[in-house]
Amino acid sequence: MSDNMVLQRNTKISIWGWAASGEKVSVQFRGKNYKTTTAFNGKWIISLPAMPHGGPFEMKISGNNELSIKNILIGDVWLCSGQSNMVNPIERVKEKYPEEIPLADFQEIRNFFIPTLADVATVHDDLPPGKWVVTNPSTVLQFGSVSYFFAKKLYQKYRIPIGIINASVGGTPIESWISEEGLKEFPANVEQIAKFKDPEYLSNLREQPGSNRPKVLLEPDKGMSGTTKWYDTTYNASAWRKMMVPGYWTDQGIKDLNGVVWYRKEINVPSSMVGMPAKLYLGRIVDADNVYVNGILSGGITYQYPPRRYELPTGRLIPGKNIIVVRVVSNIGKGGFVPDKPYYLTAAGQSIDLKGEWQYCVGQVFPTLDPLKVIPSFSMQSAPTGLYNTMIAPAINYGLKGMIWYQGESNVDRAVEYRYLLPALINDWRAKWKQPDLPFLYVQLPNFMEVEYSPSESDWAVLRQGQLKALTVPNTAMIVAIDLGEWNDIHPLNKKDVGERLALSAQNLAYGEGIVSSGPLYQSAKIEGKKVSISFSNTGSGLISKDGGELNYFSIAGADGNFVWAKAVIEGDKVVVWNDHINQPLVVRYAWANNPDTANLYNKEGLPASPFETEP
Repeated sequence: MSDNMVLQRNTKISIWGWAASGEKVSVQFRGKNYKTTTAFNGKWIISLPAMPHGGPFEMKISGNNELSIKNILIGDVWLCSGQSNMVNPIERVKEKYPEEIPLADFQEIRNFFIPTLADVATVHDDLPPGKWVVTNPSTVLQFGSVSYFFAKKLYQKYRIPIGIINASVGGTPIESWISEEGLKEFPANVEQIAKFKDPEYLSNLREQPGSNRPKVLLEPDKGMSGTTKWYDTTYNASAWRKMMVPGYWTDQGIKDLNGVVWYRKEINVPSSMVGMPAKLYLGRIVDADNVYVNGILSGGITYQYPPRRYELPTGRLIPGKNIIVVRVVSNIGKGGFVPDKPYYLTAAGQSIDLKGEWQYCVGQVFPTLDPLKVIPSFSMQSAPTGLYNTMIAPAINYGLKGMIWYQGESNVDRAVEYRYLLPALINDWRAKWKQPDLPFLYVQLPNFMEVEYSPSESDWAVLRQGQLKALTVPNTAMIVAIDLGEWNDIHPLNKKDVGERLALSAQNLAYGEGIVSSGPLYQSAKIEGKKVSISFSNTGSGLISKDGGELNYFSIAGADGNFVWAKAVIEGDKVVVWNDHINQPLVVRYAWANNPDTANLYNKEGLPASPFETEP
């Protein structure tokens, strides 16, 4: 509770806090005074009656001292939670949506970002310090991009104040967001939570080293340890080999290397591009990088996911020959420059393409690790209840219009379990808020990773199927994002369509618009000889092939479970699927892949069908 907060309209409003035991507390709001006396533990809570939207208002809270909260609005409050794709800010996507930043002046859209804090041992009473922030072109850069585009769409539709509470942490599994009570049907989690109650057990976990790498004496990085550093403009790199950028070094002649590889490129910069600030785009790099331009450190990022966009000050570039050196560190897997990302230098409206041939040299080799000697690391934010206890539980008295969830990537390795964990989270949060029908919207995982051209098994598809099954929980909605991903980025940039599809679902589910808010969803299958007839809900004005061609990504299998590509045609509000060589079909799949990039079944409203698997 702070200046600029948004309180939920049309429902009881709870105001709570702490004072001395037995202290008399009053809340003055909109001309009325509400009183209580604190409990023996100093806690107090006051209920205000439901109020229509409006504001701004001021609230005074009095006891032995007095607090004043200003610029309060009453409107709709949404809890937005999940992992990194819910965290990723507008700053990350500003190049994709340059027109959005200067127009982001909405005094009635407010954002409260909950700082990351985890604790598996104790349910906290209060959130980490935070504040409500009013939307303007400078503040919006730090707002979650999905939640901002969601809020903007709703605000422009209804002109009602929108408050976003963003409780999200990158790389976290769903079970860390569920309470102990909510996980009671999951024995492995119950067992782990019971261990957390043992202080000695927890202390031993906390004493483990932060890194899971055994301590190994490394040879120094040759690029940094010589007389002349490899980024220095006087360094002679004539003996370096050649490699194409973008690309991974494992695919270009360096086998199984974890370590440091230096890249170098000379470019000619025209005088028309110097004497002013410039910007260097280096796509994405796996894992970490330091970038030197003409011998000067000009940027660096310590992990693989953020886009590399480095501002170069006036004077960094010179007319003629310029040298760009990139020190790349890869700890595991394939290191290098991610393909299909932007690689160029720009200034004064001109650009120089940086894709193509670079020089490279290996600076340091990390030893190969024996998996048996790797010490498992412990992370509270990835453990059951670890984030619920600190980032959800303290907020359950705060009134909400609904909840949004975008998570699943961290559970792909246990995809089957997700169909049970997601309903558990929904039911758990509704129980905690004592609102069994609170609208719950969520994002189905988008397409990601390399395209496969034969029917195959996919953990991503299994998890999406679990998300589809969660629609059996009443008053839920799922937006399909199978067309909004990127093969080479687990954090796709298209967050606007995600947010706006969520807003469309909210219009239908939470605001009662009665509109088509989803693409076709699998409903049932009927086997008719060699063919299978698939029925859908949410067909809207009718089923279509988005590109006008044959339907793609349908596969079919008989009792042997071997899937082959199938023919599929639209017949009214159904799709009929068959393969001439399968005489007794049993199961049909659609868009069953990590990245079904050509899946093209939509409704006429332009919304994609969810991937699915029929059940025998």
